[in-house]
Amino acid sequence: MIVPMDLLTFKIILVLALFALSMGVAAYSTWGERKVAAALQDRIGPNRAGPFGILQPLADGGKLFFKEGFVPQNADKFLFYLGPGITMFVSLITGAVIPWGKTLNIGGTSFDIQVANIDIGVLYLIGMVSIGVYGMMIGGWASNNKYSLIGAIRASSQMISYELAMGLSLLSIILMSGSLDLHFITSAQGTGKIWGFIPADGMNWNIFYQPLAFIIFFVAALAETNRHPFDLPECESELVNGYMTEYSSMNFGQYMFGEYVNMFISNALIATLFFGGFNYPGINWVSENWGENVAGILSIVAMLSKVILGILVFMWIRWTIPRFRYDQLMHLGWKTLIPLALVNLIITAAVIVFFAQ
Repeated sequence: MIVPMDLLTFKIILVLALFALSMGVAAYSTWGERKVAAALQDRIGPNRAGPFGILQPLADGGKLFFKEGFVPQNADKFLFYLGPGITMFVSLITGAVIPWGKTLNIGGTSFDIQVANIDIGVLYLIGMVSIGVYGMMIGGWASNNKYSLIGAIRASSQMISYELAMGLSLLSIILMSGSLDLHFITSAQGTGKIWGFIPADGMNWNIFYQPLAFIIFFVAALAETNRHPFDLPECESELVNGYMTEYSSMNFGQYMFGEYVNMFISNALIATLFFGGFNYPGINWVSENWGENVAGILSIVAMLSKVILGILVFMWIRWTIPRFRYDQLMHLGWKTLIPLALVNLIITAAVIVFFAQ
């Protein structure tokens, strides 16, 4: 006899699974980053801890965990510890509104594979990204170090600048779907025909309608996550290690993990908004012929595959493109991306008004 599972139990299991997934992806992104760098530079990369260096993240995590925590003499102790905590916490709770799969049927009840299916998921994500700036700013200021403070100022101004372009590119998607609900936006990409006449089961993705919004969002996501070529807040050649300069032990580990979790969530959001999220070619056919659970499991695999591919592109960019100067970074944000996003928004609105049925 199958005992029906209640919603609360399923949500608790989902939260724990998402936490474990985020931490696992963050840990192994460090290994992946070094392996990608090695491949591009014709080296081997980590190869000592376990086969192919697969245990390297565990060794690094253990090293950070057992290191002595050091607080600078004139630092604000409370804020010094608060900064990395905010970064880590905010990066982890952003994944709650992202739909990671279609549905699973357990004991005769269908469950959405989403921790919190709220009507304003897009707004929630933008708000969380904004709060993430505080972690860097507080940590940099509390360190009582000029390099840390410069890194924190750069991080906050960069993230505020690129949030505008990111938000404007998102508005085009919101106009098209008519909703702020991420589950609705994702589900809409699994039905209908591409451009109204090309049959495509599960492939009616927003990338075919909003390529410019995708490019703007992708560049803004690189800047928001402080990745190359926008890693000005922590550029080693100028600022030692930016806002993280005075951090060691697990405080440094929290910042590092937060950064990689942010990269993971950013790619999950890109996949959700532009590449159909958990949709894959033939999803509706699989649902009808092979059942809800098979379609649900394949949808999780599809979503995670898209996210991992996005992370690999982020890593590839890091070891390919040189870093921008700070003035170039600001000019790109304010003089190029924001005007482009506005033009794209106006064109989208005009097309919807004049051509929508």
